[in-house]
Amino acid sequence: MYDKFSVEEINLMCIFDTSDRTALLTDLWERIDDVYDPDMREIFESAIDKLERISDDDFAGIGFYMAGEDDEDFEEMEV
Repeated sequence: MYDKFSVEEINLMCIFDTSDRTALLTDLWERIDDVYDPDMREIFESAIDKLERISDDDFAGIGFYMAGEDDEDFEEMEV
C-alpha cells in the first residue's frame, strides 16, 4: 500500500500526462524548477516522492479527475 495522494496532488497531476507513471514523473521533474511558490513546490515534491515509491500497478489504480468533477453540483463552464 502507498500513501494516498492529497486533493491538491491529484489536481496538480491532472494537468500533466497521466498515461503512465514514468510520463507523469518526467513531466513533473521537467516543470519543478519553474515553481517558485513554496506551497506549490511542496505539492510538486510530495507528489513526486509518492509517485517514485509506488508501483506501476498501484499507479494504474489511481482515478485521475479534478476535484469537483464527480460532484453533483459541478457545472461545466461555457467558453
